[in-house]
Amino acid sequence: MDDFTRKFNLATEKDEEIHQILLTVYRALEEKGYNPINQIVGYILSEDPTYITNHNNARTLIRKIDRDELLQVLVRKYLGQ
Repeated sequence: MDDFTRKFNLATEKDEEIHQILLTVYRALEEKGYNPINQIVGYILSEDPTYITNHNNARTLIRKIDRDELLQVLVRKYLGQ
């Protein structure tokens, strides 16, 4: 058995896709007059898609992202990794 820690690493391509989806969702929420940060956080915490508007297909887009992957990307970006 191995005595070392394995690292889990998402592909940069996937990170960029998540980034683009979040930007699209953010803009759609903003265009509809919502506070995008509050709505996205509400969605992440509850996984309730009604936090995200249907405008510009934002709700369908956000549901393409696995919530765990989204959180991993956000934490990595926040920590600068």
